[in-house]
Amino acid sequence: MNREEARKRAKELVSKMTVEEKASQLRYDAPAIDRLGIPAYNWWNEALHGVARAGTATMFPQAIGLAAAFDEELMGAIGEIVAIEARAKYNEQSKREDRDIYKGLTFWAPNVNIFRDPRWGRGHETYGEDPFLTSRLAVPFVKGMQGDGEYMKVAACAKHFAVHSGPEGERHFFDAKASKKDLEETYLPAFEACVKEAGVEAIMGAYNRTNGEPCCANKPLMVDTLRGKWGFEGHFVSDCWAIKDFHENHKVTSSPEESAKLALEMGCDLNCGCTYQVIMNAYRAGILDEELITTSCERLFTTRYLLGMFDKTEYDNIPFDVVECKEHLDVAKRAARESIVLLKNDGLLPLDKSKIKTIGVVGPNANSRLSLIGNYHGTSSRYITVLEGIQDKVGDDVRVLYSEGCDIFKNNISNLADPNLPDRLSEVKTVADYSDVVVVVVGLDENLEGEEGDAGNQFASGDKINLNLPLPQRQVLYAALESGKPTIVINMAGSAIDLSKAQDDANAVIQAWYPGARGGADVADILFGDLSPSGKLPVTFYKSADDLPDFKDYSMKNRTYKFFTGTPLYPFGYGLTYGDCHVEEDCNFTLKHENAELAGAEVTVNVVNDGKFDTDEVVQVYIKDMDSSFASVNPSLCGFKRVHVPAGGKTEVKIVLDAKAFTSVNEDGVRDVFGKNFKVFVGTQQPDARSAELTGHKCVAIGVQL
Repeated sequence: MNREEARKRAKELVSKMTVEEKASQLRYDAPAIDRLGIPAYNWWNEALHGVARAGTATMFPQAIGLAAAFDEELMGAIGEIVAIEARAKYNEQSKREDRDIYKGLTFWAPNVNIFRDPRWGRGHETYGEDPFLTSRLAVPFVKGMQGDGEYMKVAACAKHFAVHSGPEGERHFFDAKASKKDLEETYLPAFEACVKEAGVEAIMGAYNRTNGEPCCANKPLMVDTLRGKWGFEGHFVSDCWAIKDFHENHKVTSSPEESAKLALEMGCDLNCGCTYQVIMNAYRAGILDEELITTSCERLFTTRYLLGMFDKTEYDNIPFDVVECKEHLDVAKRAARESIVLLKNDGLLPLDKSKIKTIGVVGPNANSRLSLIGNYHGTSSRYITVLEGIQDKVGDDVRVLYSEGCDIFKNNISNLADPNLPDRLSEVKTVADYSDVVVVVVGLDENLEGEEGDAGNQFASGDKINLNLPLPQRQVLYAALESGKPTIVINMAGSAIDLSKAQDDANAVIQAWYPGARGGADVADILFGDLSPSGKLPVTFYKSADDLPDFKDYSMKNRTYKFFTGTPLYPFGYGLTYGDCHVEEDCNFTLKHENAELAGAEVTVNVVNDGKFDTDEVVQVYIKDMDSSFASVNPSLCGFKRVHVPAGGKTEVKIVLDAKAFTSVNEDGVRDVFGKNFKVFVGTQQPDARSAELTGHKCVAIGVQL
C-alpha cells in the first residue's frame, strides 16, 4: 500500500471520529474505538539490537558493537530479522487480544545520536561518533525493518531528534547549544539519511532543549528542517514524558494544556507520557484547534494502514517458531564475531590449547550475563559468558581456574589510595600463580552506563564521571599483570575506557563490547583462533577525560577523530587482525560526473594479506579538503567496505564515494564543495600517526583535483 492510499483511508476513518476519540488516539496507549472496529494499540516497542522487552527474541550485540563490524549488509539482515520476529510475536499476541506495551509493530529504534563524548551513558545505544558511519549503518537497518513489500513489515523510528548525547542527569532541563555548522556537519546527517534514503516512518524527539527550544516542540528542527527541508511524511513521537518537561523543567510553558498545544503546533503527533491526556481540556478551553488534533490523528492512522493493521497482509502467517531460529542465531553469531576488536597482540594470540595446561579466568565480567546484553534487550533462551565459552572450547583438555575477583559495581571510586581491597584479590593472585595464561575480563554493564532512571550508576545517572575502570577492577587487573604470567585483557563495555595499563603491560587486549546473549562463545572462538578478529573502533579511545572539553559543551571542537588534536590511546577505525593486511600503493581513482556536475568518485584497490591467517578486513576511505577552512580538522571517513582476504592472497575492493564526500559546511550551516584540491586516503585504518604506529601500516594517499 502506498502512502497516498494509506493517507486517504486514514482521513476517511478519522473523519468518522469525535474530537474526544481523535484526542485519545494521540496517546501511546491508544484505547479501542469499538464502534469503528478499531482495536486498542500500544505504540511503545523497542528493538535496538533485536526485539526487546517482549520475551524471547534473537539478541544481537549492542548497537555500538554492531557499529564496530562496519558492515552495511549485516545491518540490513539484522533489521529484517527484527521485523520477522516482531511479526511472529504480533501475530500470536493479536490472536490472543494481547495489545499491551511492547506488543505492537512500531519500534523506537535505531538510536542515531552521535556519541560525541565517551562519558555519555547511553552512547552504547548508538553507532558511534561519526555521522557518515552512523548514516551508512542506520539506513540498511531501517530498510531491513520496514521492508519493501506491499505493506510495511514494522515501522522504525530514528531517535532522539536532535543534538542529544548527555548529560543524562540534566536531560529534562538541559539546553544543548549547537552552531549551524555543527548541526549540519555532525548532529543532523544521520537523521536526514534515515528520512531521505530509508523512508523511516517515525522520528522521536529528545528530552532536552536545542538552542533554547524543547526538542519535542522545536520549530527549526521539526517544522523547518524535518517536515520542510527534508519532506518527512511519517509521524513524530515524543520521548517518554518529555512533553511534561515543557512546563515542569524547561519552563517554556506554564501548564500541561499549554505544553500539549505547543507540541501539537510543532508537529508532535504522539505522546509517550501523560500530557496528551489533557488535550480535551485545552480544546474545551479554546486554546487548541481541532484541526491540530485531526492532523496528528491522520498521520498516526496512516502508519497503521501502512502496516496493514486493518487488512490481511503477507506477514500474517509468519509462524512463532521463527523466533530465535537457527538462521537468526547464525546471524547473531556472525555479528558478534565481526564486532570484536583486537586492540593489541604481541603474538600471544591466538592461543594454542595443545600448549596450555591451565588457563586462569578472572574478573567480574568473566561470568556475567549482564555484560553480554547491554540495555534495551530481549530475553535469550540461552546465555554463554566468556568463562563458559572458554570452558566449552577447551573441554577436558585444559583446566580452567576462575575467580570473579571483585564486584563490578562495589566501591566504584577513582581514588587508588583507597585501602579497601576487593574481597577476592588474593584469589586472583592464586589463580594467576597456578595458570599458564591469565584472561582478565573487566568492563561495565547497563548498571554502570545507561539511561537516566534505568541505571544504577551512583555518580551520574547513567553517565561516567571519567574513563577509568572502577577501582576494584583496576586492582584485579594490576594483580593479574604483576603475576608475570602471559595476560589477555578483555574489556566488555559500551564506551571508551582508559586501557593504558593493559596496553602497556598486557600481551593482548580485546574490546568485546556487549556481544549478545551467546557472545562468550564468539570471544572464545577468537581467543583460540577459530577465526580472526576484524572489528574496528567506531569511537575514539582517549587516554583520559582530561583530554576532552567540558561534557556539557556541544561544540565539536576537539571532539571525535575528526576534530581531536591530541593523541588517542586507540583511534577511531582502528582494529587488528590475525592476518597482516595492507592496501597496495597502486590504486585506481576516478571522479564521476553527470551533466558536467560532480557525482562522486570510485576507488579500486587491492588488499594484500601478508600474514598466515585468513581474515576479514575493513577497507576505509577518508577525505580531506586541502583548500577550505571549513573542512574538518582531520580527514573524514567517506567510504568503507568489509572484505575477506585469504592468507598470502589479495582481494580487489571497489568503493563508491558520494559527491557529498567532497563537501564541507560553513559557519552558516551551508553545505557545498568549497575547495578544488583534495587528498583521499585508503587503508585499513584512518590516516593518522597513531594508527600507523599501532598497525605498522600507512594509508595510501591520493591527490585529487576537481
